[in-house]
Amino acid sequence: MVGLYRVSTAEQGQSGLGLEAQQASVRAFVESQGWTLVSEHSDIASGKDDRRPGFQAAILKCRQLGAVLVAARLDRITRRAHTLSQLLEDGVSIRAADMPGADDLMMRIYAAMAQKERELISARTKAALAAAKARGTALGGDRGYRPKHGPDAAAAAQARRLEAEQIAHRLALEIEALRDQGVVSHAALARALTERSVPTPRTSGIWTHTTVARVIDRLR
Repeated sequence: MVGLYRVSTAEQGQSGLGLEAQQASVRAFVESQGWTLVSEHSDIASGKDDRRPGFQAAILKCRQLGAVLVAARLDRITRRAHTLSQLLEDGVSIRAADMPGADDLMMRIYAAMAQKERELISARTKAALAAAKARGTALGGDRGYRPKHGPDAAAAAQARRLEAEQIAHRLALEIEALRDQGVVSHAALARALTERSVPTPRTSGIWTHTTVARVIDRLR
């Protein structure tokens, strides 16, 4: 397997913490699967930049060796759904440590869902900013300015709800795949998700029937 790690800013790259955390996650995942890392590459760049050197080197190594590309999370490889689809079409298999049960087909679906969610978030953010401006809320970074009113509690609640929805959709395919295999009850689903090392919405790794029920309710 070929490991790929990425952080977005120079500050994250200099601290090394983001890259180290991803590396630890990938190495643990690879070891748990009984595989071997033959090469590791990293970038300090946006996930929308497919020209970054670490990414290109990792893809080249995968093609040379017929190896699988692995990252801590799917967005560490690329934030472009069409790039991921093209890699899969070209025969490059991809895995993510936070989705241990996902195969190439599921990766393709996850990427498409993630890109669509980013588009929806962008549209919602623009709409929220426009509404705030219409209400007379000051926007921007005016130094030293302090608004008359405190933080918008409704906007904060909306942000939390959107984050919960994103996590629930990421878990949807895992749950549906288990249901197709006859794992139906909340307790059985919780055991299976824990055994597969699928992160919970709060990334604890230990699923309960209550956690499963909340995710399913969120999907509805």
